[in-house]
Amino acid sequence: MGVKQEVRQEVKEFLTSRRARVTPDQAGLAGGSNRRVPGLRRTEVALLAGVSVEYYSKLERGDLTGASEAVLAAIADALRLDEAERAHLFDLARACAGPAARSRRRAPAAAVRPAVRWALDNITGGPAFVRNGRLDVLAENALFRGLYWDAYQLRERPLNLARLTFLHRELAERYYPQWDVSADINVAILRTEAGRNPYDRDLQDLIGELSTRSDDFRVRWGAHNVRHHANGQKHFIHPVVGDLHMSYEAMEPMDEPGLNFLIYAAEPGSPSEASLRLLASWVATQEQGAREPGVPRSRD
Repeated sequence: MGVKQEVRQEVKEFLTSRRARVTPDQAGLAGGSNRRVPGLRRTEVALLAGVSVEYYSKLERGDLTGASEAVLAAIADALRLDEAERAHLFDLARACAGPAARSRRRAPAAAVRPAVRWALDNITGGPAFVRNGRLDVLAENALFRGLYWDAYQLRERPLNLARLTFLHRELAERYYPQWDVSADINVAILRTEAGRNPYDRDLQDLIGELSTRSDDFRVRWGAHNVRHHANGQKHFIHPVVGDLHMSYEAMEPMDEPGLNFLIYAAEPGSPSEASLRLLASWVATQEQGAREPGVPRSRD
């Protein structure tokens, strides 16, 4: 199956899954008892969006080519899409037009500028890193390396957070006490990126690898959930310093679309803030030992 056919299949499955999620009551319609489909019927979505049933059926078969922004917005409203889902629908519409229509969007960077690395190194109060939409960690500060110390002992470079979550699950579960939540977030981020950049061969290879090697990934991928990972709370369990409850904020560098600059921070005066100070001291010792021949690295 070519990329364009894959995009059309994604459109079909995304719209079908979102339609199945909306009940007539939620849409302000009479439900009735003789319903053979979960959620809304195509005729009901068409009615709510103000388009013909034939035209909506064409869209749901995967052909968004030529659909205007007004029509897409009406479909998004009818299906009660959230901000991330709405953006995903518009990304899929651009993808349906083929690579030429997407040429204005620059390919995600494969590396970061030295100044970004310097900025990361100057963040000393919390873990910070830069990743792309494939969840490759492209640069990080010392506290982030300390947070994921055992993961950095793996040979894979760059460190990929989705591979860590699904292909090194035992290790990932030691970091993430709510592994299921982290797994859902990882897949939703990748699904969002696949809508933005369906012609990214490295991304498609990653999705294929994870789908082949992980049943947990494959099931989640089939749910077609998307997410904007902008801010929130994160709970880690570190093997040396224990529980870390942190907030995170994500930013996109203005001249590097597709990259995310994420910073974790603990509440001032909290036990987690004290644990981050301990982690900073610990990782400094570990990395100093790694630079000095003959000095053993200890986790104690």
